[in-house]
Parts: sequence; structure tokens; C-alpha cells
Amino acid sequence: MKGLFDDAEGYSVNQYDIQRISYAETKPFILDIHYAKRMPSISYAYGLYQDNVLIGMVSYGSPASPSLCKGVAGEENKHHVIELNRLVLKNNEKNQASILIAASFKLLPKPKIIVSYADTAQNHLGVVYQATNFIFTGTSKPRTDMAGKNGKHSRHHLGDKTKRVNRSAKHRYIYVLGSKTWKKDMMRQLKYKQMDYPKVNT
Repeated sequence: MKGLFDDAEGYSVNQYDIQRISYAETKPFILDIHYAKRMPSISYAYGLYQDNVLIGMVSYGSPASPSLCKGVAGEENKHHVIELNRLVLKNNEKNQASILIAASFKLLPKPKIIVSYADTAQNHLGVVYQATNFIFTGTSKPRTDMAGKNGKHSRHHLGDKTKRVNRSAKHRYIYVLGSKTWKKDMMRQLKYKQMDYPKVNT
């Protein structure tokens, strides 16, 4: 399959092809399908193709909270931290999400410390992160943020402290991507404690 970029590396799994895609190609998935309806910061995006048709995407970018970067593994490792901030599939058929994430790990520049969240307000447990061997590091507390111009929380808020929006609790997952030696070293430096995966009854 020919990808968007002539020099882009691709990866094939069963009947699927995974390749890097452009920011523009992510928009129909993020704005029309994803529940947040909001574009995040995107540094890397990868598409899931079936029969040369784009049927899903995953994107990675700078975390919305700058403090998160150094909070994961310290100031000296903050430049390695990146957030898996959108995962969208048109039909979400069996194994598509885990195939896309696992393949994107092979294509991402390394090393990286990947953080992602499962939103409890959407009844998300993060099952796909559990299936792809992320570690679970706890659940954030619900809070309020200053509102953005679209009425939602945003890194580009309006600066009006009287206009607040609710932010739901989120399960936090982390994946350390790199050589075996680097991963072992980073796991020792993580500031978050590894915990048991949340289940439906929790």
C-alpha cells in the first residue's frame, strides 16, 4: 500500500496496514466521531487502513499539562513524555484498537514515555491499554478548569476564573517505549506507582 508520505515507514498486520497520516486526515475522525469533538496537540498520527481505506487513527502530542511531563519521570526526562491523546475507529471491530496502538509503537520515534487517559465519564476503563501492556498508575480526581472559548476545558482557556467547566476523573496509563535497558531505567525513575488494573466493579 502506498502511504501519504513517500518515505513514511509502514507496518502490516493481518489484513491491516498502518502508516503515518497528516494532521488534516485526523480531523474527520476527531471532530466527527470522537466524543470530545476537539483537536488536541498532534506531533504524530498513524492511520489504520483496510483495503486502502482509512478506518481509524491514533495520535500523539504534547500533554495539555506541562507539569505532567516532569511529573512522570522527573525534570531530566520530561522531553521524552508524550500523550496518546486520540484513538478513533470508524467501526471499532475486534482487535483493531490494539493492533493500531501496537503498530504505532513500532513507528514512533524512540525513546518515549507515553501517557494516556481513560475517561470515567464515558465509562471507559482503558481496556485497550490493558490489552497493550500499559501500566496503570491511578485515577485522577474530578475537578474544574477555566473554560475555553468552546465552553470546554482547554489549554487555551479564556482566563476568566469565574467561568468553570467540570473535568471528570480519568484512569492514567503509562507505557515506556525504548530499548530494554532504557525501559528498565525509566521504570525505576517513574514517579507514579504501578497499580492493579481497574475493573468494571471499581
